[in-house]
Amino acid sequence: MGSLNGKVAIVTGAASKRGMGRAIAVRLAKEGADVAVLDKLAAPKSIWPGDEGWGGLDSVVEEIKALGRQGLALVADVSRGKEVEAAVAKTLEKFGKIDILVHAGGIRGAMTTKIIDLTEEEWRNSLDINLTGSFLIAKAAAKAMIPNGEGRKIVLFGSKAATQGYTGSAGYCASKHGVLGLGRTLALELAPYKINVNIINPGGFDTNLRDQAITERAKAQGIPLAKAVEEESKKVGPGNNVPLGRLGKPEEIADLVYFLVSEQSAYITGKTIDIDGGA
Repeated sequence: MGSLNGKVAIVTGAASKRGMGRAIAVRLAKEGADVAVLDKLAAPKSIWPGDEGWGGLDSVVEEIKALGRQGLALVADVSRGKEVEAAVAKTLEKFGKIDILVHAGGIRGAMTTKIIDLTEEEWRNSLDINLTGSFLIAKAAAKAMIPNGEGRKIVLFGSKAATQGYTGSAGYCASKHGVLGLGRTLALELAPYKINVNIINPGGFDTNLRDQAITERAKAQGIPLAKAVEEESKKVGPGNNVPLGRLGKPEEIADLVYFLVSEQSAYITGKTIDIDGGA
C-alpha cells in the first residue's frame, strides 16, 4: 500500500476533468487515501474537445474506487459556512476522521478589468470564494483535526498573483494575497497540535480555470471558440516569461501536494512554495 494508507482527505475544486483538484484526488488515492471530493457544481462544463460526457465529481469518485479506495462526492459552495460545515460533517460521518485538507477550489474572476471599472459585485465574488472560502473550509477541517492533530495536513492554494500585482486582476490578486496571510497565521495557530499548513503558489497551468477567459477572448475577437482554445494551447512557449517554455500539468501540482501531505514534509509548515516553470 501507499504511504497514505488509512488516511482520509478532502480535496476541493475536484469536479473539472482538467482541474488540479481531480489530479490531486486521484494521486492521493493512488497513495492509499480515501478521498472526499468537493465542488460547487457536480459536473461543470468544459470548452475543451474530448471532455463531452465527463461526469464531474461522480467520475472522480469512480476513479478513486478503481484504485481500491473509498470516495465521496460533495456539492457545496465554499463561500457559505453552513454548506461547508455540512460537507465536513458528511465526510466525518462516512470516514470518521479527516487527516488531510487540500483546498484547490477557486475562481479567477475579472482578469482584464482595471480597478476604476471593477464592480463591487465582481470584487466581492473574488474575495468571497477565494479568501472567505479558504477561511471557512480550513476552519471546519481544523476543528475536526485538532483532537488528534499530530500528522494532519492542510494545503491551501495561493497563486503567483499572491505575491505580485497584475493589471486588471485586482480582486484575484487581493484574494490570493489574503490566502497567504490566512495560511501563515493558521500554521502558527495549529503548530501546537502538530498540524502542518502550507500554501502552494501555482504559475500558469493547463486547467479548466482558463475556460472563462478563453471564452471571453473568443467573443471579444469574434473568432470561433475552437480557434481560441487552439491558440491558448500554444500561448506559452520558448521566449516568454516561463523559462521551461510550457504550461504546467495538473499532475505536477499533485506531485507537490503529495509531498506536502506525506510524512516527508513533517518539518515544513507556514511556507509558500512556487511552482511555475521558473517564471
